Amino acid sequence: MEMAGGGFAAAGGGSARDYGGGITFSVVVTSLMAASCGLIFGYDSGVTGGVTQMESFLSKFFPEVLRGMKSARRDAYCKYDNQWLTAFSSSLFIAGTLSSLVASRVARAVGRQAIMLLGGAMFLTGSIINAAAVNIAMLIIGRMLLGFGLGFTLQSAPVYLSETAPARWRGAFTSAYNAFVVIGILSATITNYFTNRIPGWGWRVSLGLAAVPGTIIVAGSLFIPDTPSSLVLRGHHDRARAALQRIRGAGADVDAELKDIVRAVDEARQNEAGAFRRLFSRRYRHCLAVGLGIPVFYEFTGMIVISIFSPVLFRTVGFNSQKAILGSVINSMTNLASTLLSTSVMDRTGRRPLFIVGGVGMMLCEVAISWIMADHLGKHQGVTMPRSYATGVLVLICLCTFSFGLSWAPLRWVVPSEIYPVEVRSAGQALSISVALCLSFVELQVFIALLCAMKYGVFLFYAGWLLTMTIFVAAFLPETKGMPFEAMRSVWERHWYWKRFVNDGDHHDGRVVADEGTD
Repeated sequence: MEMAGGGFAAAGGGSARDYGGGITFSVVVTSLMAASCGLIFGYDSGVTGGVTQMESFLSKFFPEVLRGMKSARRDAYCKYDNQWLTAFSSSLFIAGTLSSLVASRVARAVGRQAIMLLGGAMFLTGSIINAAAVNIAMLIIGRMLLGFGLGFTLQSAPVYLSETAPARWRGAFTSAYNAFVVIGILSATITNYFTNRIPGWGWRVSLGLAAVPGTIIVAGSLFIPDTPSSLVLRGHHDRARAALQRIRGAGADVDAELKDIVRAVDEARQNEAGAFRRLFSRRYRHCLAVGLGIPVFYEFTGMIVISIFSPVLFRTVGFNSQKAILGSVINSMTNLASTLLSTSVMDRTGRRPLFIVGGVGMMLCEVAISWIMADHLGKHQGVTMPRSYATGVLVLICLCTFSFGLSWAPLRWVVPSEIYPVEVRSAGQALSISVALCLSFVELQVFIALLCAMKYGVFLFYAGWLLTMTIFVAAFLPETKGMPFEAMRSVWERHWYWKRFVNDGDHHDGRVVADEGTD
């Protein structure tokens, strides 16, 4: 069974013609296997926060944190302020930053499928080391291996999806990565809920079960082909044609699409040298501003720390360990529901409306969380807040997560993967991922200290950023829904601000590149 929505080819004047074909069983299965790379990111994000508030884990590696938690004199906001504890959470992201930059070059030589396989194998190894850890050094080494695997899959999977998906449904296909991230988070929080009841070694089960998504990635990567663009880039034209025929279906004009892919690859090779340097030139300034702006603003939504540290936040406002993890399970289910809703509507509503609605929703929720915590946490010599207000914080965090899952969570992967021209796409994606992971490292490393120092003001800090990023999206992000890659230039040319950079900086011969282009 097929649905309308195949690939597109460049036509004169920058328009696009339909290649035919549609959404085939093969493209769905292939894309789901690639999107499942999100499982490792999601599982790690979900499991980390739960483990870091488990008393069995803290008593073995961070006993001073456990003693501080039980002290009546300890500031309610500062229960978990320990740099080694935050290093456990954040070390993954610095390793991911380095590996994502390396993955850009390695992908050119071995293809995206091999990069996903390698990333899954490193994540699997890291999960085994973490489960067997006997000291903090083993924990950090295991986390860094997880980070190397994460960086490889983050660089390859979203681009794999965007190059494989039909243009008309590219948003839904690419956002499937985020859906698997959320499934991973939900799986981890449910795992933590049950393993937290195991005295002494429950944390080992939580960390060790990260091997399951790692194994899924390794096994899945063995059975999916590389993208047609990546195959052409490495000279495998026959295999690229076979891959196109399989994912586009019998009714597609495969030869026409392959011809455009070959043309795009040839053009990319002519411009291959100095891709990172050219990315900073005036000609690509609009792509760079949006391609870096989206991941940078994403980090300052505050949701990455809420996602990872939600059990810690729930403990801070007064829930016990088991109820704090249950709150995280509820939050993760909310995230999954909103992500599935976003996936189903983003190719109809467009990217901009979801960004704006989600941004405003998160901003209002974070202001409300700050107000409740300011009025009711740590007052009158108490180290927690009244239960009704703690429940209110849980509800607000779930509403904030719903707004996030509807907007920034999936669109953060969709927009950067589709806006870069073919000749700088690999460099642009690598830069976007590395900047995001580096910011995640810094944010996770300092969040607990910020919570201790700024108290409820930390949520006002994120709310201010949400206001800024919503204005940025409204003013500077063009709508890209349903646009094939090769027609993306016309989107920038029509924008009130970015058109000056496209028209002044682009002195090509007027050719456009294919929708399923390579990098």
